[in-house]
Order: sequence, then structure tokens, then C-alpha cells
Amino acid sequence: MTTHATPLRRTLSALAATTLLAGGLLLGQTVTAAPAQAAGKTVTCNIAKMRADSHALRAKAAKLNKLGAREEARKATAQANAIDKRIRACQDADDHATKPFPG
Repeated sequence: MTTHATPLRRTLSALAATTLLAGGLLLGQTVTAAPAQAAGKTVTCNIAKMRADSHALRAKAAKLNKLGAREEARKATAQANAIDKRIRACQDADDHATKPFPG
């Protein structure tokens, strides 16, 4: 016996796929956006605070995961990963600030 997806289920699946694709495109645009310095603003990185925020989010994710809230835990982990990525970008910018040209 073959079961066919109901129109509502197909619609919800298409909506979920579209939302994920749009979110990925927006994230990609954010990652490739010009740095704030180009707009005349100075970007400061408080790495100690960012690390504390990342650690707090990872602790929250572990707690949520233990309670069974898997989706919320995944979101908290993703936020912590994003903060870690910004920390690495700040450190990389600091490491290469005195080298205007590679080589």
C-alpha cells in the first residue's frame, strides 16, 4: 500500500525547504558583507566577553539537550559556533593588522 502526501504536508515541506534556503542565502550575504570599517566605523572585539557568551550558550545547549529540547539546543549551539567564528575572525584580523600585503 502506497501512501501519498497530503496537500498540506507537501505545502509545509515546500515552505520549510524555502525557509531554509532563504536563511542560508541571508547567512551567506552576511558572511560576505563588507566589513564595518569600510563604512567608516571601527569594529572592536571584546574577545573575553565573546568567549564568556559562547561558553554560556554551550552550557545552555547542554542543559536543553539534557531536558530533551533538541531543536533549542541546536540553535544555542549554532549561536555559540557563530560567536566562535567571530572570535577567530577578530584574532585573524589582529594577527594580520601589521601586514598590509601578503608575502
